[in-house]
Amino acid sequence: MSVGESRTSASVSPNAGHFLDLTELAGEPISGEQLDRLEHRYAWAARFCRDRDVAEIACGTGPGLGLLSAVARSLEAGDISEPILEIARRHYGDRVRISRIDALALPFGPASKDVILLFEAIYYLPDAERFIAECKRVLRPGGHVLIATANKDLSDFNPSPHSHTYYGVVELKNLFTRAGFEVELFGHLSVRDTTLKQRVLRPVKQAVVALGLMPRTMRGKRLLKRLVFGKPVVMPAELEGRSAPIGELEKISGDSADREHKVLYAAARTPTVAA
Repeated sequence: MSVGESRTSASVSPNAGHFLDLTELAGEPISGEQLDRLEHRYAWAARFCRDRDVAEIACGTGPGLGLLSAVARSLEAGDISEPILEIARRHYGDRVRISRIDALALPFGPASKDVILLFEAIYYLPDAERFIAECKRVLRPGGHVLIATANKDLSDFNPSPHSHTYYGVVELKNLFTRAGFEVELFGHLSVRDTTLKQRVLRPVKQAVVALGLMPRTMRGKRLLKRLVFGKPVVMPAELEGRSAPIGELEKISGDSADREHKVLYAAARTPTVAA
């Protein structure tokens, strides 16, 4: 499981516990690609957050909170898992307001935020439509919901334990348009651009997933990650920012399944005039 498929908790099944064994935690080993994904998604988000009132839901240990707080007018963040939140609080102290947040009952007033982030967690929500309704209540006219999620339509896709529903580009488009949002969809990390080793091992991973042999915890996956991605790096408590611009993402229509990109982004915008 990669960061693109990892758990950052939101509002989830009580059977999921505190997710400590399913989440990349600060100080633990991750692959270089996982770190690139983290840096990329927050660099992308920063474009929307400058001088805005921002909330990140399912923030996990908060690797992107420093970057967001540097550009946002205000920032609040939260997660459903108290043990994971404690790791974020120990690092950030009073720099960022961090609290326990249920994604299905956001603790913010109507029209109080400009941007809401939910990265690698929408598939843990038992009711994604309720989350989107909460976002619509909380966002000001012209505000954005930003989503990053693993692409369920890849041939070697491996669902995370305790997940509810994964959304591809078609499902994301329908989910937001039904709620009255305008949505743009993007792909990141094309499978065509991966290393030769990754391309060779993709069919192997597909077979392992199909046979139910994929380890279910982060600890169990580390050996496989090292085989595919090479020597691990340390998961940072706080990202330092990218040294180069992220460039333009590949836009996707959402009319049919995307089977090329590892990561999907959605930027869903509320109408500029309140209904």
